Amino acid sequence: MMRGGLLVVPAAPALREMERDPLYSEALVEADLAIPDSAFMVALWNLLQHDLLKRVSGLEYLRCLLQARAVRLPGSCVWVMPSKESAERNRSWLAKQGIDLPQDYIYVAPIYGGVDETVEDPDLVEMLERLRPQHVMLTIGGGTQEKLGLYLKRQLSYQPAIHCIGAAIAFLSGDQVRIPAWADRLFLGWLFRCFYQPTRYVPRYWEARKLFSLMRRYRDRLPVTVSGPIS
Repeated sequence: MMRGGLLVVPAAPALREMERDPLYSEALVEADLAIPDSAFMVALWNLLQHDLLKRVSGLEYLRCLLQARAVRLPGSCVWVMPSKESAERNRSWLAKQGIDLPQDYIYVAPIYGGVDETVEDPDLVEMLERLRPQHVMLTIGGGTQEKLGLYLKRQLSYQPAIHCIGAAIAFLSGDQVRIPAWADRLFLGWLFRCFYQPTRYVPRYWEARKLFSLMRRYRDRLPVTVSGPIS
């Protein structure tokens, strides 16, 4: 990703929308790198494909990314935040980690379209063309940020690294419930979110069960993973 491109970290509640949201599906397919962060998706994959696919934590990915010198330099990143309040809290947390985020490199996203609606933002494109950061951090909701990421990839005249990290920064900054590293390793992040806001997240994760029938229906189209060296 240091060479540029689009990275997505799809969660199970968003993945279940692939069938009825072709624009979201297109964004995942056109991404340069997709991290299998969803423990539920990985479990279903291994069950259906008799595979040994390993989960790669999006939260751990962000932790590692923020250690990179190219990301820590002032002016190297533009952060797209979901609200002014989130921007202030996340910026404060980044400062405590030794990362100076200039105010001019923060973009508060508007409310974009919903399911099966295009996502466009010419103001953000103009900002990125003017600042030309090496990295663009998208911290808005899953299902939307991926479509925005693909839009930026197609519209920009250069190729930054576009990271669709979603709420990962919020789990670290306290903008949402804090998820300890041990809970993330044990695939319990969803449980922390359900305890934090049960009326919001319990229905969301319950709906994610539909991912099982979706993956069964398209089982023959799932790519084959390869373990070990390729000759």
